[in-house]
Amino acid sequence: MKAGRFLLSMAMAGACLWTLEVAAEEGKPVYPGKKWELKKPGQMGLDGRKLKAMSDYAGGFGCVVRGGYMVYTWGDASKAKDVASAVKPVYTHFLLKAVEQGKLKSVDEAVSKKEPRLKSLNKGLGYKDREITWRHLCNQVSCYGVRERPGRAFDYSDYNMALFFDSLFLKVYGTTWERVDGNVLRPGLTDLLGCEDKPTFMAFGTKNRPGRLAISPRDFARFALLYLRKGKWKDKQLISAKSAAMAVRSPLATSIPRTKGERADMIAGQRSIGGGNNQCDHNGSYSFAWWVNGIGRDGKRNWPDVQGDVYGCFGHGDIRAMVVMPGLDLIVCWNDSRIKGSKMVNQALRLLKEAAGNKAGERK
Repeated sequence: MKAGRFLLSMAMAGACLWTLEVAAEEGKPVYPGKKWELKKPGQMGLDGRKLKAMSDYAGGFGCVVRGGYMVYTWGDASKAKDVASAVKPVYTHFLLKAVEQGKLKSVDEAVSKKEPRLKSLNKGLGYKDREITWRHLCNQVSCYGVRERPGRAFDYSDYNMALFFDSLFLKVYGTTWERVDGNVLRPGLTDLLGCEDKPTFMAFGTKNRPGRLAISPRDFARFALLYLRKGKWKDKQLISAKSAAMAVRSPLATSIPRTKGERADMIAGQRSIGGGNNQCDHNGSYSFAWWVNGIGRDGKRNWPDVQGDVYGCFGHGDIRAMVVMPGLDLIVCWNDSRIKGSKMVNQALRLLKEAAGNKAGERK
């Protein structure tokens, strides 16, 4: 009984200490400098044993951030490795920046203005690809390579994403695969965030699926923190708060069906960023290339055991991921994990939520 009271008092003390530290920083959010500032889990109101339960469940390597502090790592969180489809919100980030910088008029501008080969495709389908917009590409409703008209169906397609990457970075930003890191990625994002482990869009080199991002969990957590802080990094707004919010709060309507997958013409020699098309459904949880905790066609949330404001990005069936839990001020990144599928993602996030106290700081 005494031991139980002691543990309870220690947990309350940890929560109080975290509350005091957050209060002390109120109005002055914490950001990492050249290195992440470290805090023990208990200092930030987290249960270290439950964090270990989460990391044991996940496997691989990763990290947890709270309040702008690195509070927990497992494996080698400095290891930069391909994150597969989890790169996609980074593409969206540069799309939204291109609009804000005047390189594009809006996300609803026709992609064919930059990639004119789209104009001559699919005569028998009414040249439907002329209608593809940048919004369509990042939401994977372009129907590029399938028979539906743009905006009419969801096609999770790596041909779509290759078209997105090449049209955006090579045409809008005017760079090349060889120079995209030095011309765009580093000066436009990763150097500004102070990334430590040399992220690159050429995870496998320029001749093997260019556009694949190699980034460490601790560097990916910086990108997550940028969106948790609504596009602001220290004293600079790297992307407008409006754009940052739109990216993670605009899930596709469940009325948009999954494509039937009937093939249509693509640009001759069209490459893929990795796999094929029609890989999965959106189920009301896809927002500008982020996965969000939306409500699906069955009326249930994507991850039912955590808050509705959670969002993230995932690769290779969720074994690679970065997740933001705004209501708990938490970020988690993992790679090479054992996590596969939304049920396992839900369990990992539930364990993380429990480490913060089931209802501590929770927002629905």
